[in-house]
Amino acid sequence: MSIPSLAGLELDACIVDLDGTLVDTLGDFEAALNLMLAELGRPAVTRSLVERLVGKGSEHLIRSVMAHQARERGGPDAAVPDALYEPAWRAYQRHYLEVNGRHSRVYPGVIEGLHALRAAGLPLACLTNKPGAFARPLLKAKGLDGYFGPVFGGDAFARKKPDPLPLLKTCEALGTHPGRTLMIGDSSNDAQAARAAGCPVLLVTYGYNHGEPVRAVDADGFVDSLGELAG
Repeated sequence: MSIPSLAGLELDACIVDLDGTLVDTLGDFEAALNLMLAELGRPAVTRSLVERLVGKGSEHLIRSVMAHQARERGGPDAAVPDALYEPAWRAYQRHYLEVNGRHSRVYPGVIEGLHALRAAGLPLACLTNKPGAFARPLLKAKGLDGYFGPVFGGDAFARKKPDPLPLLKTCEALGTHPGRTLMIGDSSNDAQAARAAGCPVLLVTYGYNHGEPVRAVDADGFVDSLGELAG
C-alpha cells in the first residue's frame, strides 16, 4: 500500500464499503425516499438531511426520516410505530428498485484504487448496510461487480455495522484473519466495526459520516481518493 500509515501492515484481503465509499448514492436515496413520502402523503426531505441519516441501513434511514418529520410537526420524540413503518418500507423498497443507480455515480479514483488492490494480490469483498437486493444490481450497473468475490448486504447477517459480526463473517468467507484484512469505508460505522472485529481500517474523506468530520474518527489512515492506493 502507498499510504504511509498502512505501510507496515501485512494484508491478505480487503473488505470495501459501498455507499459513500465506492458510489455516491445520495441521489438514489433522496429520490426513493421522496417517492415513498409522496405516496404516503408526506412532505419531501432535503438532500442534506438524507446525507446525515444514511449509513445504518434502510430500516434506520426510513425510521429516522419519519421520526424527523414527526418532530417537525411538534410530535413526541418516540419510535415510529410498525403500523406506520411497514407501508413506508414496502413503498421504499419498490421505489428504490426503480431508481437504483439512476441518480448515483462512481467516485473519482475508485477504479484506479480497486485495480491497485487487485494488483497487490488482495481478494476483495464488498460489505454494505444496504440490502443485498439493492447492492448487487448497483455494483453491476456501475461496472464494479467484477472486482469483488463475496458481496454482503445489511440483511445478510443478524446484525449490521457498526456491530463487528458482518466483518467477522466476511473474513470467514474470504478465509482470512481479521488482523490481516483491511476494511475500507467512509464513516464511524465502518471504523467501529473494524476496531471491534480486529481489522485495520482506512477511511475515505468524501463520504457520509453522519454530518461529522471523518478525520476525527479512530482509523489507521485516511485518503481523499481511493486512487491514492495506486500512487
